[in-house]
Amino acid sequence: MQKSKLPVIKPFVFVFSWRRFLVHTLILGVCSVLGLMTWYFSKPHSTRFYDTKSGSPLFVALTPEIDMSLDKQSIVAVREGNPIKIELFGGNVYFDIKNHRANELELKVGKVTIKDIGTRFSIRMQKSGEHQIAVAEGQVEIYLASGAFQVNAFEQASFNEKQMGKRILIHESDIAPWHRFN
Repeated sequence: MQKSKLPVIKPFVFVFSWRRFLVHTLILGVCSVLGLMTWYFSKPHSTRFYDTKSGSPLFVALTPEIDMSLDKQSIVAVREGNPIKIELFGGNVYFDIKNHRANELELKVGKVTIKDIGTRFSIRMQKSGEHQIAVAEGQVEIYLASGAFQVNAFEQASFNEKQMGKRILIHESDIAPWHRFN
């Protein structure tokens, strides 16, 4: 009978290598960064578009506290968040904010940013680039290239992307003449 040869098993010996260590560390780092990016970008921003090209005005409750009314031929994009960000592309819009907390609404008209400090105001966007804002209650801050301006209650101001135009006092019925107040 012949003896079979069994393979000789050598004990495992770990040999440290800087090259292997750096490769594995790099792989773990890339996986971690990709995981964090996936988590961060997986939260889609919800943007809704409202368009009244059909010819009829539109009333929208953005939140239980914020109502928005659009006139005929108006287009806006609403992006949820804190504050709610709205971009006006054309037409007239009226906002009624029921609670008196500030900084819940940020509006963009071209390159101009408007922040709500008040509770009721309207914006008329014109194709000429001269826009109008009218405040029924509270205050609104307008950020232009030339600086920041405040428009107070019962005041109307015209503005463009560079400067603030004339400001006049108005009656409440002139805030948004196309809007029906209840």
